[in-house]
Amino acid sequence: MKSKSYVFRNIEWWVVTLIFIIIVLTNIMDGVHYGQIEKFLGKVFMPVVVYIGFYLMHLVIIPKYLRDRNVVQLVLFSILTATVTGAFSGICAAGMDSDIERFFSFYFSILALYPGYLLTVILVKKMLLPPVFRDFQLYNGVRLFMLLVFSVVFLIASKIFVNSGTYIILFIIFPSIIFFVLYNYHLLYRNKMAGNIKAYRWFLWGLMAVISIVFFIIAVENNAEEILLFGVGMILLLLFVVFPLSNLVFRKYEDYIGKIDTLSVQVNQSTANLSFLRSQINPHFLFNALNTLYGAALMENAEKTSDGIQKLGDMMRFMLHENQMDKIPLTREIDYLKNYLDLQMLRFKNESNLDVEIKLSDDVCEGNIAPMLLIPYVENAFKHGISTKSKSWIKINLRCLQGSVHLDVVNSIHPKKQTEDPRDESGIGLENVKSRLAHFYPQKHNLTIVANDTEHFVHLSVQL
Repeated sequence: MKSKSYVFRNIEWWVVTLIFIIIVLTNIMDGVHYGQIEKFLGKVFMPVVVYIGFYLMHLVIIPKYLRDRNVVQLVLFSILTATVTGAFSGICAAGMDSDIERFFSFYFSILALYPGYLLTVILVKKMLLPPVFRDFQLYNGVRLFMLLVFSVVFLIASKIFVNSGTYIILFIIFPSIIFFVLYNYHLLYRNKMAGNIKAYRWFLWGLMAVISIVFFIIAVENNAEEILLFGVGMILLLLFVVFPLSNLVFRKYEDYIGKIDTLSVQVNQSTANLSFLRSQINPHFLFNALNTLYGAALMENAEKTSDGIQKLGDMMRFMLHENQMDKIPLTREIDYLKNYLDLQMLRFKNESNLDVEIKLSDDVCEGNIAPMLLIPYVENAFKHGISTKSKSWIKINLRCLQGSVHLDVVNSIHPKKQTEDPRDESGIGLENVKSRLAHFYPQKHNLTIVANDTEHFVHLSVQL
């Protein structure tokens, strides 16, 4: 599926907001060490002032320029925002007893950083957006990496109001949480949901053992028991907080995706039903069937004609009513298939180049099946496997075993006619059949399709 571009203006705003919240909170928590109220307020309010400047530029001034394309307004508002932000930041720096050289080095660094980021974004757009690349996957990845790099550069350039607690949270704690959540999802949660309990336990206790050994070694080398206690606390935090909470998020996410998948299948089913009706109940098919019946009526008794009309009526009733159900008796699906084959044999019985071999199970086929899973592959064989000029063959074998049904279809392949309409595809759509099989019979079906230059083979097995 073709990817989409992320809404990076919102992503950038959320990332920067999170960084500044952490900066302000860590500065407040660290404020007891400052000793002077002026230094404390400077450490707290300087990042707030810088953030307000970023907010005005990123979410007010630049979006307004993109709407109006007024360069004069962009320049004036940008200069005004930079001047006011610089003035208030300077006041905060004075309260922090920061020398003027350090302040100007910091402020002009971040002033240059933001335009540099915007120019890099423009360059990346020209290099990676369509039509240069047909989807947005590479572009999205590069933009996210750019955001990460520029965020790190900003934190390094902003040492004037960023303390060690912020670096620990952003460079150690956050990456660790992300690592453990990903570890949990790929190696613990998925194995547990798949029933691989042995693998789940190995990965869980293996991780706990590695953490214990690492903290034990560090504690011994530094002769610090508190490090060992910290490792025990980390293990308990993972077992009773991080892993349970992330598992809850994973389950909610999978339930959400499952609902979307169900709705998608329902929409596809409705579309498939409509497509099938348009394909089967159309003038081309009906005129062929009626012309066949008319010719048979002229050459044979009316009994055969009435039998053909009855089969056609049964097929139309099936498509109008039973095709709308989620599951129908397997015998009704096979009855429809038989009616379809009978009508096709009436149509092609005089074709000397065609060899048709049909084997349908004489056993009673029990159970229910989703409608229209068998007929598309048979219909496809008649559509693409018959040529009036070349030797053609179709072999159909349907078997019912206890609790399952098996269909094999083999047909010859012929070059497409130049006049053939590419939109004239098989009724229900073979791709749609695959998605319905995956939805209704996950891990309970086997579909094999093999083709070469002369022959097309389909094997379908469904556990009912």
